[in-house]
Amino acid sequence: MLEISNIEAAYGGVKALSGVSLLVKPGEFVSVVGPNGAGKTTLFKVIAGTVPNKAGQIRFGGRDLGRVPPHERPHLGIAHVPEGRQVFPNLTVEENLQMGAYTKAGRRDWKENFDYIVNLFPILKERRKQQAGTLSGGQQQMLAIGRGLASSPKLLMLDEPSMGLAPTVADSIFEAVVDIRAAKNVSVLLVEQRAVEALESCDRGYVIETGRVVLEGKQSELLSDDRVRQAYLGM
Repeated sequence: MLEISNIEAAYGGVKALSGVSLLVKPGEFVSVVGPNGAGKTTLFKVIAGTVPNKAGQIRFGGRDLGRVPPHERPHLGIAHVPEGRQVFPNLTVEENLQMGAYTKAGRRDWKENFDYIVNLFPILKERRKQQAGTLSGGQQQMLAIGRGLASSPKLLMLDEPSMGLAPTVADSIFEAVVDIRAAKNVSVLLVEQRAVEALESCDRGYVIETGRVVLEGKQSELLSDDRVRQAYLGM
């Protein structure tokens, strides 16, 4: 579904990604872990089109994304839930979800998606008329994920969904992502610093350090790798 081949990206002349290749198959859950500043968020921005890739190629569903403007990529089925949630604070919960449903598929599936989202996150139904800026951090993260789901994506990209959340709230977010993958048969690409949860949830994973992929493999391979266990799992 998503094929990334040898991409490079830079900010102000400083290289952020160098020769990164990555694959996400239909219905697959792939996690990307690594330290702060490794290039994980830049990778997502390149896929979304907000940061250009200087070299290499990104294909989605067989289509070259280099020929697709950023504002058209959600219509192909790519939903990007950004780092820091970035909900629309002055809009209500329901209005935020409607903003996510602007794609053709999202408009078509609005009722079905809305029902699924509020069943997955019941607090959003309870507070559907409340301004998003008044929600807690965990509730805003639920809303950001719901907004992504409202577009009827084929690929859901989640950038650090546990950031700033209490451990119990973060655990519930991870459980919800696993449910989404199973219920919607959507591919999930997760960037996360909580490596244990990220790797335990995925089918395959990648480790990025200083803009390069240094390890990749199936979940079991990465969880048993001594380098991963020592650097990221505290073992």
